[in-house]
Amino acid sequence: MKKPDGNKFQKILLHSMLIAVFFFFSCKGTPTTQTAATLNLDNGASAYILADVEQALPILELLLAEEMENRQARDMMERTSSVAVAIFPPESGRRFQLEAVGSYPSFWAGLAFSFDRNWQQRRSAAGRDYWYSGDAGLSIMVSARLAYVSASTTTEPADPLPASRGVLIPEGFAEFRQSSPLSCWLEDPAPMISRVMREAGIPLQFPVQQLFFNLNPADDGRWEATLRFLYEATAQARGMASILSLAANFMSDGQSHIASIFFANPPVLNGANVDVKTAVLDEGEITLLLNMFLQ
Repeated sequence: MKKPDGNKFQKILLHSMLIAVFFFFSCKGTPTTQTAATLNLDNGASAYILADVEQALPILELLLAEEMENRQARDMMERTSSVAVAIFPPESGRRFQLEAVGSYPSFWAGLAFSFDRNWQQRRSAAGRDYWYSGDAGLSIMVSARLAYVSASTTTEPADPLPASRGVLIPEGFAEFRQSSPLSCWLEDPAPMISRVMREAGIPLQFPVQQLFFNLNPADDGRWEATLRFLYEATAQARGMASILSLAANFMSDGQSHIASIFFANPPVLNGANVDVKTAVLDEGEITLLLNMFLQ
C-alpha cells in the first residue's frame, strides 16, 4: 500500500511527546473549549478537521503508521477525548494547529521538555509559557486537560494558542457531521473540484462555496465518504448535479482512480447543496482522498 506523502509530516514527531500530541489528529464530538458556533483555532486555514479518536483509529493508523508504533504515542492517545485541527496552506508559513482535550501528565511533560536541549521555553502572546523546537518546527503547550500544538514552516515559532476569538463553524456543518468519526470542511474547495473534473474529462468550473465531508465505517474494515458541495444558488447546485450525473455515464476504465470515487453513486440535490456518496474505500483509496483534500 502506498503511504501518504512523507513531506507533509516530516520532522513533526521527533520527540516522543510530540508524537503523542500530534497523534491527536481527531476529535470526539465538540471540544469542551469551543462554543456551539466556534472552534478554538485560528482563522486562515484551508481545512478544519474533527474526528472521534476511538472510532477513527484506523484512519489515524493509516496516516501515522510509523508513529503509531511508538508506545508513548499509544499511551497518550488513550488519554485524549477530543481534538480540533486546522490545516494551513503552504504560503501561510504554518502547517497545522490543533487543540486536544483529554487528561495529560502535564507536570511530567514539562519536566521532559526542560531536560531536552532541543526544546526552549517561550512566552505566548496571551502571556502563557509554551515549548518550542526549531528542529521540529513545533510549538506546544500542555496542561492537565488541554494540549495546543502549532507547526511552522519557518524558523519563527508559531504561537500554539489561537490569536483570534475562534473560527466560526459553517452553517449546517454540525447537522451534517452528526456522529461521523471524522469530518472536515474546506474553505476554498474550488481548485480541488476543478482538478477532479479535469481528470474526469470535464473542463468546467463551478463556484463551490464550501465542501463538507464525512468518513464513516463500512463493512470489512473499509470506509465510505459523504461529500456535500455548497453553492450560493439552487440553480448552480442543480447544474452541478446534472453534470456529475452525465459524467458518471461516460466514465472509462482509463480515467483516474480518484475521479471514479466521486462518480460511484448518483448525486443528490439538496436545496443549494449537492450530496455525493463515494464507493466503499480501502486504505489506499482513503489515502488518496485525504491527500487530495488536505494537500
